[in-house]
Amino acid sequence: MLAELSIKNFAIIESLTVSFEKGLTVLTGETGAGKSIIIDAVHLLAGARGSSEFVRFGEKRAELEALFLMDDDKHPVYNKCDEFGIDISDGMIILRRDLSATGKSICRINGKLVTIAVLREVGQYLVDVHGQHDNQELMNEENHINLLDQYGGKKIKTALENYFDVYRNFDTLQKKIIQLSENEQEMAHRLDLLQFQLEEIEGAELQPKEDELLTEEKNQISNYEKVYESLQNSYSALHGEQRGLDWVGHAMSNLENVGSINKTLQDLSETISNAYYMLEDISYQVRNELESLEFDPERLNFVESRLNEINTLKRKYGQSVEEILTYSAKIEEEIDTIKNKDSHLYKLQKELDSILEDLSIEAKNVTSIRKNFAEVLIDEIHQELKELYMEKTTFDVNISLKQTSGQQVKYTANGADDVEFFISTNPGEPLKSLSKTASGGELSRIMLAMKSIFSQHQGITSIIFDEVDTGVSGRVAQAIAEKIYRVSNGSQVLCITHLPQVAAMADTHLYIAKETSSGRTKTSVKPLKEEEKIREIGRMIAGVEVTELSKQHAKELLSLAHTSKG
Repeated sequence: MLAELSIKNFAIIESLTVSFEKGLTVLTGETGAGKSIIIDAVHLLAGARGSSEFVRFGEKRAELEALFLMDDDKHPVYNKCDEFGIDISDGMIILRRDLSATGKSICRINGKLVTIAVLREVGQYLVDVHGQHDNQELMNEENHINLLDQYGGKKIKTALENYFDVYRNFDTLQKKIIQLSENEQEMAHRLDLLQFQLEEIEGAELQPKEDELLTEEKNQISNYEKVYESLQNSYSALHGEQRGLDWVGHAMSNLENVGSINKTLQDLSETISNAYYMLEDISYQVRNELESLEFDPERLNFVESRLNEINTLKRKYGQSVEEILTYSAKIEEEIDTIKNKDSHLYKLQKELDSILEDLSIEAKNVTSIRKNFAEVLIDEIHQELKELYMEKTTFDVNISLKQTSGQQVKYTANGADDVEFFISTNPGEPLKSLSKTASGGELSRIMLAMKSIFSQHQGITSIIFDEVDTGVSGRVAQAIAEKIYRVSNGSQVLCITHLPQVAAMADTHLYIAKETSSGRTKTSVKPLKEEEKIREIGRMIAGVEVTELSKQHAKELLSLAHTSKG
């Protein structure tokens, strides 16, 4: 759940910290007080597109921060955070986003810098924002298949995964066939280019790890003088009269003379003897290295020239000799494919036909599961719509096969189905596409009906409704209020509303107000106590002036809400 939201220098909000509780929280207040601005802040923290226009006038940046508390350590957001290397401790997730007046945006999750894309990936598991314009998801028929699959949950997901394993191979083969079927002129140009590249790489006669070995050799030759001087000085320090080995030898002889006196002296004598012979052996190794050193300027020129040649190839074909050789093998295979295009096309087509059989089976399985879930969804939607006084409305899910212009089945990464929601809001009228039929008020109720169902399958911790109840009143408003409250039983719900019926159902009621101070507008948030709730709901009923009658009506609404909650 969203536990706390902190906003600073965002739109008309100078500084604001709001705590939220479980259940249903409603936000009410006069138009323009800043209710939707608070929801905009949450939306941005969930990865929505930002703008410098959100930064409060005269300030350099806006700062947004939200704390989410996770009760379930099996929640999918844990896997998503783990995927991006984000640590979750004590079940807390903190989203932070800074928007600068220059348009730049900085995002963090639990202190770790992330991109907006990552913020959006994680945010989608934490909060789901629905506003007046978010009904566009229902209006866009391309989203209908995603909503159905979301409803189908694990069964459809598993079927799609099995399908996609086959589709991936199918798609790769299709692309190869299309590439080989390009016009002759393009293929000829491609062949010339590949042959030139292959000849250039083969002409260099590269050896594995050659660049690394040559670089090491160049380093040794270039540092000849430094190495020679160091070896010479080391050897001189060890060998010769009055040098290191000479003095260690004196120490060894003296200790040998007294070693038989006691065990301690004997151990010291043996230790220094071992050290002497070890140093002597090292001095011989240093001498051998010194004698083997040879400065060859011609070899250095060759090494540098060869490295330049390899670096030129690296700029074209790969970052290492291994990558260049891998690329060489790849284009050699492509050259063979182009030269023997017809036989390769025949072979690829046979492979494609074989995979197509498996793909068709998997696609039919996905379609079958979708149709089964569509039937269940239709029944549940009808029940939800009935409770929203749309009992005469008929809802249907149309599932048809995608087809190419040649009337063949068209397979995509999401299967072979077109899914579209149809509706008839009046008896006797034919079913028509939802995107072309429903009015604004009807869409709000249909969306709420679907959200009542989908919220049980999504695992979202917080759902936000931003004036989704616009355009309804009377008994429909009461039904919507009860429906929103029911959604809050499975997920925390924040709801901006102008309906007194919805406000009466709230577990927590927050009043949003704005005031002007020193010529600047500020927004404040206040949790309402029981008497304040009555007055605010009375204002929502009566308008500006709150009368005793409206307050009485508010009390009745609160009493009815209490009864409805059970």
